[in-house]
Amino acid sequence: MSVRNLQHLFAPKSVALIGASARPGSMGATLLANLQGGGFKGKLFAVNPKYTQLGDLPCYASVADLPEAPDLAVICTPAPTVPQLVRQLGERGTRAAVVLTSGLARGRDARGRSLRQATLDAAHPYLLRLLGANSAGLLVPGLGLNASVAHSGALPGRIAFVSQSGSLMTGVLDWARTRGIGFSHFISLGDSADVDLGDVLDHMASDGNAGAILLYVDQLRYARKFMSAARAAARSKPVIVLKSRSDTDGARPAASESGALATEDDVFDAAIRRAGMLRVHTTEQLFAAVETLAYARVLHGERLAIVSNGLGPGVLARDALRYGGGVAATLSPESVMRLDAALPAGWNNAQPGNPVRASPVNLLGGAPPERYAAALDVLLADPQVDAVLIVHSPTATVDSRDVANAIAPLARAASRPILSCWLGGASVVAARAIAAEARMPTYRTPEDGVNGFLQLVNYRRNQNLLMEVPPSMAGHMAPDRSAARALVREAIAAKRLLLSDPETKAILRAYGLALVETRAAVDADAAVAAARAIGFPVAVKILTPDVMHKSDVGGVTLDLDSEDAVRAAALRMRARLGELFPQARFDGFSVQAMCRRTHGHELIVGAALDPVFGPVLVFGQGGVAVEVLDDYSVGLPPLNLVLARDLVDRTRVARLLAGYRNRPAANLDAVLAVLIQVSRLISDIPEIVELDINPLVVDSRGAIVLDARMRLALADRSGSTLDRLAIRPYPRELEETIEWQGAPLLLRPIRPEDGPAHLAFFDALTPDDVRYRMFVRIRELQPSQLARFTQIDYDREMAFIATRKNADGVFETLAVARVVADPDNTSAEFAVTVRSDLKGMGLGRIMMEKLIRYCRARGTGEIVGEALPQNSRIVAMVKKLGFDVTIDREDGTRNMRLALR
Repeated sequence: MSVRNLQHLFAPKSVALIGASARPGSMGATLLANLQGGGFKGKLFAVNPKYTQLGDLPCYASVADLPEAPDLAVICTPAPTVPQLVRQLGERGTRAAVVLTSGLARGRDARGRSLRQATLDAAHPYLLRLLGANSAGLLVPGLGLNASVAHSGALPGRIAFVSQSGSLMTGVLDWARTRGIGFSHFISLGDSADVDLGDVLDHMASDGNAGAILLYVDQLRYARKFMSAARAAARSKPVIVLKSRSDTDGARPAASESGALATEDDVFDAAIRRAGMLRVHTTEQLFAAVETLAYARVLHGERLAIVSNGLGPGVLARDALRYGGGVAATLSPESVMRLDAALPAGWNNAQPGNPVRASPVNLLGGAPPERYAAALDVLLADPQVDAVLIVHSPTATVDSRDVANAIAPLARAASRPILSCWLGGASVVAARAIAAEARMPTYRTPEDGVNGFLQLVNYRRNQNLLMEVPPSMAGHMAPDRSAARALVREAIAAKRLLLSDPETKAILRAYGLALVETRAAVDADAAVAAARAIGFPVAVKILTPDVMHKSDVGGVTLDLDSEDAVRAAALRMRARLGELFPQARFDGFSVQAMCRRTHGHELIVGAALDPVFGPVLVFGQGGVAVEVLDDYSVGLPPLNLVLARDLVDRTRVARLLAGYRNRPAANLDAVLAVLIQVSRLISDIPEIVELDINPLVVDSRGAIVLDARMRLALADRSGSTLDRLAIRPYPRELEETIEWQGAPLLLRPIRPEDGPAHLAFFDALTPDDVRYRMFVRIRELQPSQLARFTQIDYDREMAFIATRKNADGVFETLAVARVVADPDNTSAEFAVTVRSDLKGMGLGRIMMEKLIRYCRARGTGEIVGEALPQNSRIVAMVKKLGFDVTIDREDGTRNMRLALR
């Protein structure tokens, strides 16, 4: 991950075009025309030995002949020349280049390297950043920079558009220009040999000119890097993703049901959701989402009220909401009374004796502007309404501009989102402009308006996954990791990579999952003996690694209540397997105690390995028809309780688990515990590449595993989970127990579940200690702040806590030490806070030394921090640890720095 020298790429003061040309239609001529026509205020140089002058611009024969080193070079010369040009630019002092030349991956140099690798090797010694190759270029309209082959420029604006498709550039620019949409940046990544999506996301997240980030994604190579940058960017501004769907969905080979279910598109959706971004599926939706998220107020609920001046458009909006899975607001009795008084009879389409209290609110044709304002005023005061969509159809008697002017003041003052749909063409253009000025998102059809609202809903849900603090998991069983690892190593040593039900259950038992009693048997006689030991009735199932669904070969028999019945069933299914699949291996039988749960639900919990995002988790409705039911959700490990609950809520079976009619609700806590333990298992043991628990039977008493199978593969040389997971899991290896004040004290990384303890820790600080930490006075932590402090990305920041059990047996937080590194790991900013009643006892130094050891191990260049002049205690402590302390002349702030390399 690196943003180093990207300022030269996105904000250059001088640009050199290497390969400038006067030949009409050539790339060099197109680029030169765009650079000159864009209004770039900096210096512009042309390089081509064929010319001495191009129009009024002098042309230089080589990079060496340039009067100065350009900040940015734009290269469009033949592929074999690119590595040498990049080396010359680096030697000269240039630190960024856009390479539009194609074919670098296919061509070879004299040493046999691909030209792509040769170019990277040439750039590396100089930290010269490369956009491309095969890029369509770069536009920064605010600087007048058009270093692209687009046939038209871009309007200035607040949107950063980043595309992996160069051919999409010209079409989107044209489309956006006709709609008055402007950009802060427009970037074509090309082959992403160096600068990729993760780098650009990191840069744009901190660029104040970019109010929103739009991504067009074709494919990803570095999921870990992308997820880390995406999660950071999505915390600061809206990030909206348009991705083409995979052509291979449903065709991925897998030895498990989970592997077959988790398609490439499902996994990408799960990643976007986990990162707090919003995915759309069309260019129209992409830019509509920008307007919606930029203009609309923060959404605090999901209930939409619809207002229209005619029944038809209102019903279309209501139907779109229903079919899109949205929630129509039900009006309160008080609102109905107020609307009855303000609107003509029939506004709610009610029948005598059967009042209707739901949307749409029909203002009737010819409704004057005052009627719109009256209805909107009522709805905004209703606690059961979270957002309002106003649908207006033009009429001959009412000017649409007057309607817009009537509702604009309410929209400006509202705390809830107000969306507007202005049906028609030229007659409503002025109304749309008035609405936009009042920061009301505007749409052309009722369906578009509803889709905008649903985008708000989905974005809110995804953001909540970033911001919601999960409850403590103190009651969850700690897994026996060493036992599970030993079983996996034993199976791999014996070259048993596809584990049977009994073998898989032995591993699951180490992670605390409840299992039906199961024994393996090599033949019919052994099956009888196992059944006798378990006790009747039992189920007998055939064991074969070559058949995914045992029931397809008659390999499952239930409710066997005698030895003769067990023997007969075993012999019958063995013969059946030989008839239907003579090539299938036979590994014996699995004998299980019958599990009788009258109100049980059959679920599937599993895991699969995605080629880009690594391990993924699957949850859904299980049983023999799991693929036909098509009711499942996909998520990325690691999970906490909030993420596990979200995985369940995204399935249809979640409604069945909640109970219905006389059927009691299932024990959801038991389901969540299974998901979390499976997430831990997949995170802990890299050799597990596929897992099926199907069925997992759950009822009001709990959840129990009936059938399970697992596939293993050799791990990478390091055996580490870090590189294969898209999101770095909790770094347990950084835990450390020390003696402090005569008792053990645990120093460990903070976890999302530490939210309640962190809140108690903050509440125990004095106002001065809070000010020393925050530089301002804060009475209480907001939920978003608490989430930000406890839900950290271990790839780029670290927060250690000192914790111990109090007199009530509850772990409490005594101190926190935090460090946040820049994406290049050159500098990291620290902060240390000790609970106010424990200051002066050496705890601050302990935490600071823990941070320093961690940063040294990571190769961080330096640790820096700031302190208020009054905070003499921290200044004295860091001086003893070797920090240099200087005083800011303007405000007296103490600047602290420790060089680590």
